[in-house]
Amino acid sequence: MAAVALTNGACLSGLLGGSPAQDARESTIFRKIRADDVSVPAGYHLEVVAAGLTAPVAVVFDDMGRVYVLESGDSTEDARPPRLLEVGQGGALRTVATGAGSMGAVGAGSADLARAPWTGITWHEGAFFVAASGARDGAGQILRVSLAGEVVPIVSDLPTVGDHPASGPVVGPDGLLYFGIGSATNAGVVGEDNVDRGWVRRFPAFHDVPCKNLSLMGDNYRTPNTLGGTAGQESTTGGLVAFGERVDAGENIRGQVPCTGAILRVRPAGGAPELVAWGLRDPFGLAFTPDGRLVATDTGMQPRGSRPVKNAPDVLWLIEPGRWYGFPDFAAGEPVWQSPQSPQLPQSPEERLLERPPRLLATHPGLPPTPAARFGPRSTPGRLDFSRSAAFGYVGEAFVAQAGEPALDTGAQVVRVALDTGVVTPFAVNRAAPGPASRGDNGGLERPIDARFDPHGQALYVVDRGLVEGQAHRLVAGSGVLWRVVRSTPAEPSPVALHIAPASTSTGAADDAPVAPAVTPRDGNALCGPAADAPPIVAAHDTPNDAPVQCVPASVPEPAAVSPAPAAPGSSPTPDDPGMPHSINRGGSGRGGLVRASPGWR
Repeated sequence: MAAVALTNGACLSGLLGGSPAQDARESTIFRKIRADDVSVPAGYHLEVVAAGLTAPVAVVFDDMGRVYVLESGDSTEDARPPRLLEVGQGGALRTVATGAGSMGAVGAGSADLARAPWTGITWHEGAFFVAASGARDGAGQILRVSLAGEVVPIVSDLPTVGDHPASGPVVGPDGLLYFGIGSATNAGVVGEDNVDRGWVRRFPAFHDVPCKNLSLMGDNYRTPNTLGGTAGQESTTGGLVAFGERVDAGENIRGQVPCTGAILRVRPAGGAPELVAWGLRDPFGLAFTPDGRLVATDTGMQPRGSRPVKNAPDVLWLIEPGRWYGFPDFAAGEPVWQSPQSPQLPQSPEERLLERPPRLLATHPGLPPTPAARFGPRSTPGRLDFSRSAAFGYVGEAFVAQAGEPALDTGAQVVRVALDTGVVTPFAVNRAAPGPASRGDNGGLERPIDARFDPHGQALYVVDRGLVEGQAHRLVAGSGVLWRVVRSTPAEPSPVALHIAPASTSTGAADDAPVAPAVTPRDGNALCGPAADAPPIVAAHDTPNDAPVQCVPASVPEPAAVSPAPAAPGSSPTPDDPGMPHSINRGGSGRGGLVRASPGWR
């Protein structure tokens, strides 16, 4: 059984990790790495390509087929800078570029760029293109990184300092770079949860920014104000505005590009980004199907903050240009305010300040579509890729990495998705139990965040973020792993101990990695798709229900045709005006207390 010695390190919020707070103390933690602790279908086997990584977030290949791993770094003062690493023979790591700019010219704002996490990467026309999030000046960027390590921004001033980062980029059939920007908040309202995550203290004016004009219902949310430093203080905050700002009924919020919760595109040479789609929460994983359609993973709203929502599934969207996908009033295409479990709102305006009404927008820019696939809540789908090679199998299906929630037994697997049916099938899962391997003292998957095929389509590479520690779920330095799944006759497992020194940059041996045997499916679970008995999505007004409603199939079937999933539960939301929102002045009876006589634009 392989044991790995590790030390505490940096992390990001949201899908990328836990709280960005740092712990100066170093503690030794051991990660076990055993490929045979992971179940894959018969005829496939899993192996270790590289280990000893710190906060890895993506894998990419150049024109020669060479393998590179991106370490995200973090934006805090004492965090390690992001790094782009070439993976050599035996898992040896060589630094190509860093966010500190030491490998070449960085350009304007290098001091801030050095602390901007790198959260996504692609290769195009002889260079890497990297998404950078959460710079200390508040502006994310898309960077061009040369093989010589020169780092040059091609897009700046992206709103990426909130809960969710920039993502992508990926290259479309049109030769443009497509990238995502996540929402600033969990569900449209800046609250105590965002203060606890740290970014409200650094950027008190930041909030969700819509891509087009929107009109508000006028609800405000009363939460503890932990910024004031005095116990018992409260703050009242409306939707789509900064912490502590109220809104009125019919108040208009002006849209702009770049915006949050959106997919944008830009020319590789740079320029002004163009809007592709909006109303997303966290479009972290972007990919194009073999026939050129854009898809995106998206995480559902959670039972936290000023406007908690329970049972919102994570999804895979088929992206239509110009479409609005429902955030913050819809989850997986369903309206959160229409749940039969949502309590009735109080009648008096003052009581409304104490409640958490489920709807923010007075009108909606059309109705969102139905997702191409639904995942379990808090499974946290990351990046994905499509099989294009019969040598690997499952041609045309998407392979999605699911990081899961650190505190819950969710995710920690790779699944495949049939877009035509929406059926989600496990492909690589931990043998012992659902969730991270370390929860059961095993050596399998921890937090898979990226799944990508090599240029020939014959091997699936999986980036594993690694261990997390403490209540803040800090990522542990040196605990990340790059795995690889290949299709071949599996050999008998031969566990080899890998000792990884803290912060090592040159360990891991793919040739010596243990190989998984043929899988014996475990009993008791079925395939997961849009099940008819999925729990309703509800506004979480009472104690948040953190228990996930997670479809976690334990068996891994061999390659075969799958049966269509049961039909998704029907819903009949009240149709909204498909046109752009208009002002509404509800006078003294407006929702949310004070109402301006003439609502203005923000």
